Amino acid sequence: MLLWEELPRLISEAVEHAEAVVQSRLSDLSEITEYNHSKVLYAFQAEKVTGYHLTGTTGYGLGDTGREVLDRVMARILGAEAALVRGQFVSGTHAIATALYGVLRPGDHFLSVNGSPYDTLEEVIGIRETGQGSLKEFGVSFDSIPLSPDGEIQYALLEKAIQPNTKMIIVQRSRGYAWRKSLGIDKISELVQFVRAHYPQVIIFVDNCYGELVEKLEPGDIGVDLMAGSLIKNLGGTLAPTGGYIAGKKEYVDLAAQRLTAPGIGGEVGATLEWQRLFFQGLFFSPITVSEAVRGAVFSAAFWQALGFEVSPEVEEQRTDLIQAVKLGSRERMIAFCQGLQKGSPVDSFILPIPAGMPGYEDEVIMAGGTFIQGATSEFSADGPLREPFIVYQQGGFSYYYVKFGNILAALSLFEKDLLK
Repeated sequence: MLLWEELPRLISEAVEHAEAVVQSRLSDLSEITEYNHSKVLYAFQAEKVTGYHLTGTTGYGLGDTGREVLDRVMARILGAEAALVRGQFVSGTHAIATALYGVLRPGDHFLSVNGSPYDTLEEVIGIRETGQGSLKEFGVSFDSIPLSPDGEIQYALLEKAIQPNTKMIIVQRSRGYAWRKSLGIDKISELVQFVRAHYPQVIIFVDNCYGELVEKLEPGDIGVDLMAGSLIKNLGGTLAPTGGYIAGKKEYVDLAAQRLTAPGIGGEVGATLEWQRLFFQGLFFSPITVSEAVRGAVFSAAFWQALGFEVSPEVEEQRTDLIQAVKLGSRERMIAFCQGLQKGSPVDSFILPIPAGMPGYEDEVIMAGGTFIQGATSEFSADGPLREPFIVYQQGGFSYYYVKFGNILAALSLFEKDLLK
């Protein structure tokens, strides 16, 4: 039985338009998918992955060759010297925080070049809340400079913001909860060249969440020192049940490992339990799931634009991450959107999402997505903070058709509440 019997004309016309747009982009999208699939396959072959490596360990996890091989496979894919792939990371924020605490020391200063950080990093940095052991409380200072109105890094402001004790520049590759362009590899490469020429002592760190395998190159390929991300996003291939990674230059990855466990222990321990095969298999599947999600994001952009809403990225923009933002303009539309999209989920399709407070977020947040792995944005979800101008952010999608169905149901929810323009 179909999820709907007949669509209102304005929605059916938007679907036809969006499908035509996706068809026109298939050649370019397929080229990137083929390239990345080949890259991932080669990494597995080069590190001689065997069935033995797929079996997890318990206890301390000493001598876990599967864990060591997975680290090397990940490092190859990301163009890095080393990687730390662990189920002990509870989220992307945890992996990023581990990298920051591992490298930064009291008296150091670090700088964001794309404005305010993602909401969940504000408490890590010490922008809000006190008494929780933020970087600020440990004597690490922070500043940020905004992107220009057209989404460019402002190098004149960067030069003014650099201090004698600036140790790190941090770049958030995706838009997060911001109405701005994501930073593609080309823009990050320009930053790397500028920093190397003028401030060679400064470490360049990239929050790589949502960006992996969307383009042909990764941050490590262009000389970034350190990066981090979540395995329930792109590189988990919708199979990883938890976890995250840190990758980059070996000296910095090693420092982060000391923070994850304890000084002197580092990355030499950490049981891989039952998730080891899922990490390997999900990583191998990830170029395909990322490709499906990108196709779905292109559909979403064309679909909602045809219905009269502002979208970012726009239809013809180059994709640099998996996030598609739709500016809905009202609290009522945002709630209706998420409740409609939830109806297209395989899990909890009957539940109505409502706004609520969440740890790490200042505003109420509404989240939709009935996922097999809790919170796995790689599967498909939509969420956002309930604040002006009421933007919903779609992420992931392991099937193009799944993303298409979810968007149609979201539009129907708005239509039934008389909220479509």
